[in-house]
Amino acid sequence: MEIRHTPRLFVESALAAGQAVTLGPEQSHYLRNVMRLAPGEVLRLFNGKDGEWKGAVVEFGGKGGKASCSIRIEECLRQQTTDADLWLCAAPIKKAHFEYMIEKATELGVHTIQPMLTARTQIREVNSERLRGIAIEVAEQSERLSVPIIHAALTLKELTAKWPQDRALIVCAELGDAKPIHAALLSPQLKAAKKCAILSGPEGGFAEEEFAALRKIGNATFVRLGPRILRADTAAISALVCWQALHGDWNVAETSRDKTIDEISP
Repeated sequence: MEIRHTPRLFVESALAAGQAVTLGPEQSHYLRNVMRLAPGEVLRLFNGKDGEWKGAVVEFGGKGGKASCSIRIEECLRQQTTDADLWLCAAPIKKAHFEYMIEKATELGVHTIQPMLTARTQIREVNSERLRGIAIEVAEQSERLSVPIIHAALTLKELTAKWPQDRALIVCAELGDAKPIHAALLSPQLKAAKKCAILSGPEGGFAEEEFAALRKIGNATFVRLGPRILRADTAAISALVCWQALHGDWNVAETSRDKTIDEISP
């Protein structure tokens, strides 16, 4: 089996050559009973800090809630890279749609996800632990070297009160003076921005007082996403795609993953 087709797992442990890593029950069950790995077979591990490493199964132990798997770390396959400093601030929506948004934001390389409660947000509870689990699974599948940070929910008022002045804010809003997103992203202000955030509202849109608060942020740009009204999750994903295409890593001709595959494939 080529290394790129081997199981790939996120771990919290530090990774270095010769180190032993012990996996917990859930990941051990996955490797033993789903992927059918045996001692000596290889997998890939990453932790968001030390790059991606090749490991080999040493042994399985225990059963059920006490299952474990010992992994020997062998060699570094990819050095750690730095994510673009892009945030997604999004109002929670219906569970399936919000989880879909988290999946796509992870695939699209978002560094930080900030759930945001607004006046018209109907879903007030956010299970950050579940969302992190979703993000980890997507990072494993998408060959990403990191997992986005997912914060506990804040109100829009709390968020705007402490907005960092060195971070450009792109507000998805169908306002009369909102700029088409393509034109906005090509403006000198956003082209020069080293730190950026995309803010997407609830299904009912922002209240007038919320627009007023957002307008007080000096580095905020209001954008429109075409002539049609988009669902909240579609709007957030569309804005991320536009940003990634113009300012993200989609323009990189060759990635570290390409190099790894070239070097280790037969």
